[in-house]
Amino acid sequence: MIEILSPTHFPRARAAGALVADILQTMKSRAKVGTNLLEIDRWTREMIEAAGAVSCYVDYAPSFGDGPFAHYICTSVNDAVLHGKPRNQRLAEGDLVSLDLAVSLDGVVADSAISFTIGGGAPEDLAMIDATQRALAAGIAVAKAGAKVGDLAHAIGTVLKDAGYPVNLEFGGHGVGSTMHQDPHIPNDGRAGRGFKLRSGMLIAVEPWVMADTAKLVTDEDGWTLRSATGARTAHSEHTILITDDGAEIMTLPA
Repeated sequence: MIEILSPTHFPRARAAGALVADILQTMKSRAKVGTNLLEIDRWTREMIEAAGAVSCYVDYAPSFGDGPFAHYICTSVNDAVLHGKPRNQRLAEGDLVSLDLAVSLDGVVADSAISFTIGGGAPEDLAMIDATQRALAAGIAVAKAGAKVGDLAHAIGTVLKDAGYPVNLEFGGHGVGSTMHQDPHIPNDGRAGRGFKLRSGMLIAVEPWVMADTAKLVTDEDGWTLRSATGARTAHSEHTILITDDGAEIMTLPA
């Protein structure tokens, strides 16, 4: 399903995006040495409920997951990159953390992810985070009505590959709207000029992610958390954008 939002829905999309950005930045500020991932999940739930929003994750039960996710935020640490299920784990100095969050507010979904280190961070970790952020910016820069999905994929993949990272095509960006996952799929590499043509009013989640030395994923014993097959570190960046005739408006920028 592909939804086209009417202009009357744009303020709702902006409000949902602002909420997601606020929660992610709050969780980043609270993530210290000794912070438990279950605390981050609890704080996220409290902020979602206080805003009158609805979690897109707690009841989420797709075919690739082991039953309902049953948590409010994805907390992926070090070799975990996607769908990190919160667990009884305390953060340590030097950990590389990715937080991914999607909520629905007044019937419109926003989805975003950030990566950061606990403490100063190793140079190679900071470089990998930077590569995903630059790839995200490159994809957004070419997003507008009339652009093809392949244009975004090519822009993202060029940055990631030039930075020396293998690119996995199993999971990537996607449409959002009244639900969290919609068509079109936005792979993190591809050929320019190919694929679905974007239309004004579409909401798109663009999400480059990489693993330092592999493109192969393995599923954790929890049935959800996806990790690098080699145990290498990982990073993930994501924004929800609104497609317009003139470009893309980012819904999930921090205030």
